[in-house]
Amino acid sequence: MTKQIIKGRIVDLHLKKIFNGEIVFANGVIESISPIQEPQMQYILPGFIDSHIHIESTMLTPSRFSHLIVPHGTIGVVTDPHEIANVLGVKGVDFMIQDAAHTPVKIFFGAPSCVPATSFETSGATLSSSEVDELLKREDIWFLSEMMNFPGVLNNDEEVLRKLKSARKYNKPIDGHAPKVKGEDLSKYVEEGVSTDHECATLEEALEKIQKGMKIQIREGSAARNFDALFSLLDSHPDSVMLCTDDIHPDELLKYGHINRLVKEGIKKGLDLFNILRAAIVIPVEHYNLPVGLLRVGDPADFILVEDLTNFKVVETWIDGKQVFNSNEGVKFNLPKIKPVNQFRTEIVSLEQLQIKLPLDKTSVKVIDVIDGEITTKESIWSPKVNEDRTIQSDIEEDILKLVVVNRYFPKPPSVGFVRNMGIKRGAIGGSVAHDSHNIIVVGADDDSILEIINSLITSKGGIATHDGKNFNLFPLPVAGLMSIKEGKTVALEYQQINDSAKSMGSTLEAPFMTLSFLSLLVIPSLKLGDKGLFDVNKFQFTSLFL
Repeated sequence: MTKQIIKGRIVDLHLKKIFNGEIVFANGVIESISPIQEPQMQYILPGFIDSHIHIESTMLTPSRFSHLIVPHGTIGVVTDPHEIANVLGVKGVDFMIQDAAHTPVKIFFGAPSCVPATSFETSGATLSSSEVDELLKREDIWFLSEMMNFPGVLNNDEEVLRKLKSARKYNKPIDGHAPKVKGEDLSKYVEEGVSTDHECATLEEALEKIQKGMKIQIREGSAARNFDALFSLLDSHPDSVMLCTDDIHPDELLKYGHINRLVKEGIKKGLDLFNILRAAIVIPVEHYNLPVGLLRVGDPADFILVEDLTNFKVVETWIDGKQVFNSNEGVKFNLPKIKPVNQFRTEIVSLEQLQIKLPLDKTSVKVIDVIDGEITTKESIWSPKVNEDRTIQSDIEEDILKLVVVNRYFPKPPSVGFVRNMGIKRGAIGGSVAHDSHNIIVVGADDDSILEIINSLITSKGGIATHDGKNFNLFPLPVAGLMSIKEGKTVALEYQQINDSAKSMGSTLEAPFMTLSFLSLLVIPSLKLGDKGLFDVNKFQFTSLFL
């Protein structure tokens, strides 16, 4: 193959210097990097890496997702296919890997460790320790995905420990997920080989985890953000920090960017340039042992050209010596056709199944309190006004709405609870994206709107929807009820429209659908609603709705 030459101001993240130079590469590999005399305008640096993301949360398949991120200079992601595995098991993981093979972006998949996330909800599949072992021995599986079942680790659950042992056996990194775990519990968690955490809410929590040997993934997603709380770690502990998005919706990727957005924010906060770039590039590559180029002779020719080191506007993106994006022509690779995979077995729900009554010997109800920008929740107590038959309805004035979770894998009665701070004044919103088992979840001001959304999601076999009391909008997600087969920009724009619809109904949340999707995540404190009932995450047990 003909040798190619790229010239620019080279950003050397190993020697921590910037110089005018030229890169010579052929057959996808860098052959030489040499200083040159003539001044250059554009900067050349290695491409960005997202150290932890669930691609399914973008509502895009890996190939469509890739189209949205290369314009932002992302050339690789470390991804946990946990969401689709909860719906379809190994078949879902294989779907993601096969679709990703059609993109030049370097997508590194993990073996989901917690399918289901807990035994307290119904998922579409189960990955046993033997199945996880089979995945981990594969060359296309790079790590054991986040061990969310930290109680299982702490309580010596044999099945959980076997999964951790398999990862150690194959010498593959183990990702963590341990919100608020500290002290001796944290020490035991780390001793089992868990090496990362992206759930830190405070600097104190992150520092303890770093002290015990973990790497902290600073997260800036659509519903969960800890950059402002943790950014100082990038200068104080630069070798122990990575950047990630975890869960992010497509409109944000299109409008605001990806990892380049976090780098830009870090520069604005006065962080050291090399520290934040290393967190965005070098640390994840080294931690996960990824075959990604870091601008060294003999490395894959993976790099980006940017206009400056302030805004990080990407001019060109190169992967394995091929230009996959330039700002004049756009993305330069095609999208494959997709044959959707899915699983929906539930039956139509009736209005009567949504009604809930306050028992004669009870006066109050436990309510899930939403925190904007967080996936954690709080718990409050509410004394609802009831009529003669003691039926409990949403209370718009108090911003307390009915929340319903419907098992989408087996015909079972809906689970009903109440949530505060969603902000909806009329109608309902809902979807088949509900972490982690992805049952149907709907919140609304009236039962008729809630019912309309539930049954529409059942008949369409997945999507997200709004009903403002008059108008109904549905965005189908035919791939596992999680992802669209449409092109990334189209999905981003259509999602933005339906998100705006939710906000027009009164929600002031930054990401109403993302926030809603986490209200059934039974491994994140403190009060959540699963398909089997209301769950106290702090006690890790079901709890009564009534007091």
